[in-house]
Formats: sequence, C-alpha cells, structure tokens
Amino acid sequence: MNDSTITLPWHVVRQDDNGNRYSVGRYATRAEAQKIADSLGGPDTRLYWVERVGRSGGDG
Repeated sequence: MNDSTITLPWHVVRQDDNGNRYSVGRYATRAEAQKIADSLGGPDTRLYWVERVGRSGGDG
C-alpha cells in the first residue's frame, strides 16, 4: 500500500465562539479521532467533535 491509497475517513472539527468551523486533522479510525477530540476539549468555549469525511455530524 502506498500513500495514495491510504484513506483517512474521520476528522476532528473545531468550532470557535463565532461559529466558524475548522478541520483539525484526519484519522484512520473513529476511535483515534475521538481520542484527539477528547484531548483537545477543555473548559473553554471551543467545541471539538468527530465527523466522517463527506458526512455531517455522526459516525456514519
């Protein structure tokens, strides 16, 4: 398998206080993406969650 065939179907999304959304990173598994999202979340008002690439909200 070469780099062009690797798929990373899960990404972590961040939403800031103004409602702007940003992709934080892409990952091979939902569990890996969730671990990153959990580590980034904190007491501030930013929100982090996991989405499947090409889909909106949910684990697809």
